Amino acid sequence: MVMLGGIIGSNLSTNQAFATLPLSMMVVAIAATTIPATMLMRKIGRRKGFALSSLSCIVALLTAIFALQQESFVLFILAVMIFGINMAFTQQYRYFAAESVAAKHVPRAISLVLAGSIGAAFVGKELATRGQYWIDGIQFAGSMIILAVMFAVQALLFFLMVPAREHDAVVTTKTERSLSQIVCQPVYIVAVLGATAGFGLMTLVMTATPLSMHVNDGYSLEQTANVIQAHVLAMYVPSLVAGFLIERIGVTRLMFAGALGLLATSLVGLQGHTVLHYWWALVLLGVGWNFLYVGGTTMLTYSYSMAERFRAQAVNEFLVFGTSATASLLAGTVMHYYGWGTLMLIPMPFLIIICVALIAVRGNSLLLRKGRADA
Repeated sequence: MVMLGGIIGSNLSTNQAFATLPLSMMVVAIAATTIPATMLMRKIGRRKGFALSSLSCIVALLTAIFALQQESFVLFILAVMIFGINMAFTQQYRYFAAESVAAKHVPRAISLVLAGSIGAAFVGKELATRGQYWIDGIQFAGSMIILAVMFAVQALLFFLMVPAREHDAVVTTKTERSLSQIVCQPVYIVAVLGATAGFGLMTLVMTATPLSMHVNDGYSLEQTANVIQAHVLAMYVPSLVAGFLIERIGVTRLMFAGALGLLATSLVGLQGHTVLHYWWALVLLGVGWNFLYVGGTTMLTYSYSMAERFRAQAVNEFLVFGTSATASLLAGTVMHYYGWGTLMLIPMPFLIIICVALIAVRGNSLLLRKGRADA
């Protein structure tokens, strides 16, 4: 969806400034669904919520196929928005993992769940490039059909999964505090800031890259796919070590490294438009996002108890994906009117703010704890 959304949008839209609108509306759907998704899972449980969201993707993909057949831009937007509803649920897999392991394993659990997406770098590219002509007369319909089958299998796995045993939270208090008390903690604020800025800036650059490469610079779909594949790998391969790095160097240092990685993305992206420039910029973007996202999620778990977790997580997810939606909406417009160079300048001031915030919070007592068992 990341690679094809902007390209299909470019093919279906009469105004190229709206080429990334489908992806943008997908992120809007994620942001709008995060709180309802959290509340639904609070009522029916994580497993059932995740299974139902997987089933919704089948509806989304069938709608997308119909939109491609009818060459309807509006229908394709609707399909991708339904897809976004599922993503509001899947983005919370990491919380499910964090809640089901002992305190000392929380950073590893979060990072290893994200590591599962390494497969997407390979499967996604193959589905996009090889599946585009599987159905005569409807480009990319074959990719959508195979993806729908994969979501059906995923839904079945969730329905059959044994319930996870929950562990207690990081904070020592067992009482349920007000939402304002939770979100006003410095640790909570910095955790949300890191994840929000990291995800938003990553979405901005990632959404614009296929447009810049394939549509503006004329690189082939295969070349564009290779860069996106490298980006996805860079997003998730660091998850294999991110949890261990948090245990060794601390969560604030890992997030600081992530902010520097995103800053390096802008610096490399400003140097040129060759495939190698795109490749390095997107690899650095992926690594920087991973460190900020894994670190931010880990830091967030230090700020609430089990009784408080759904409300605290809902606010975080809404802010993260609300910002990401805004970034995605801006990507196509910035590319159309100002170009790649301007897009590369946008992240810099936000990354400086993140670095300052991390320095300010590094001595907070909650961050000195090694895990929930010690709290």
